Amino acid sequence: MSPISTSDIKPPSQLSFNGISNGNAVQPQQDPEYLSTQPGPDHDWKVSLKNKVVAITGANRGIGLGIAEVCLANDALAVYSLDIFEPGDEFQAIRNENPKRFHYIHCDVTSEESITSAIDTIVANQGRIDGLVANAGMTKHQPALQFDHAQLEQLFKLNVFAAYFCATAAAKKFIELGVRGSIVFTASMTSYRPNRAAPSAPYGATKAAVRNMTHTLAMEWAKHGIRVNSVSPGFVKTAMTYFVDQAPDWKLKMQYYGGMPRLADPKELGGAYVYLLSDGASYTTGVDLPVAGVVGAW
Repeated sequence: MSPISTSDIKPPSQLSFNGISNGNAVQPQQDPEYLSTQPGPDHDWKVSLKNKVVAITGANRGIGLGIAEVCLANDALAVYSLDIFEPGDEFQAIRNENPKRFHYIHCDVTSEESITSAIDTIVANQGRIDGLVANAGMTKHQPALQFDHAQLEQLFKLNVFAAYFCATAAAKKFIELGVRGSIVFTASMTSYRPNRAAPSAPYGATKAAVRNMTHTLAMEWAKHGIRVNSVSPGFVKTAMTYFVDQAPDWKLKMQYYGGMPRLADPKELGGAYVYLLSDGASYTTGVDLPVAGVVGAW
């Protein structure tokens, strides 16, 4: 092989890409218009929700309320709970600690009209919306052969269809406002593999659908500057899972499962959501973050 002469090396302005000259004679091929999620030069790289307006479905209790509390602790300008149930004492206590920052809007997330109306109300009140957590859902743990059609329909309507309605309604508003928004789904570790402590084939199927939606919507909406991610919790102590660690063989199971032999406090999930909602995650989209201390239980 003959040696390469320095005269053979072209400056960058004369190099070509895909057969198109980058020299002065030919204009470079234009890339499609994409709204970049990259923060500006004056961005504060602290992971924070400062000046962010966030909506969380099903945040009057349970995991949603824990997420809301952590968002508020990380300087969110306003957090809205979109829930069909009236707020309880826990909600009121957190609202009292965060006057004018924590709000409730009655919303049926299985209705496209209801969720669209709720998002419009937020924008009317705050002038913007920056993030939405599609968290509302339900579970039912029983052997697969005992599920009837009505139970399956109820699970899929709330866990899949409602999550889709929430995401699309938020995305339309982000695009309308030119906001580089963030959508975070609440999936589940059962979207990966069975929960041996409390099996539910239909529930796992709904959460697997949510996790797949995450990847596809992230791909579709990246050009609008919209990021879509999910969090997959493990065992979390809520009104829906109170029975899990009450089982007589719970401690024995934990000896074999490994990991952290306990249920999580809902607030322990909050950091994952705060990160994904924040500008600190400006290059993070289409991923699922498992937050499951009891690693071997799945």
